[in-house]
Amino acid sequence: QVQLVESGGGSVQVGGSLRLSCEYRGRDFSIRHMGWYRQPPGKQRELVASITYGGTTDYADSANGRFTISRDGAKKLVFLEMNNLRPDDAGVYYCNSIRRTITGWAPEGSWGQGTQLTVSS
Repeated sequence: QVQLVESGGGSVQVGGSLRLSCEYRGRDFSIRHMGWYRQPPGKQRELVASITYGGTTDYADSANGRFTISRDGAKKLVFLEMNNLRPDDAGVYYCNSIRRTITGWAPEGSWGQGTQLTVSS
């Protein structure tokens, strides 16, 4: 059973930066692809960044050039560094292990509690 614990959210001003952390509590982290999802208020959860177990990264268009996903295998952590934040980046951020599908990626496990990001002007 895998438990995911997100942290690092908060309230920032437009243009600010924040780093989110995700602790993976369970086995097989080293062979899991991981992703960060965002759920804006009243909207569906969407994938914003992914990282394979080999370290290959990919980003949603909205995050490209501003967000950086990384992982620490020894500590079983996944990070999301977010810069130049905008109001439309706001929402609850979740991490999850992900698997490849025909159309891209899909979440694999249960969701954690998420961490809230608020961006104010």
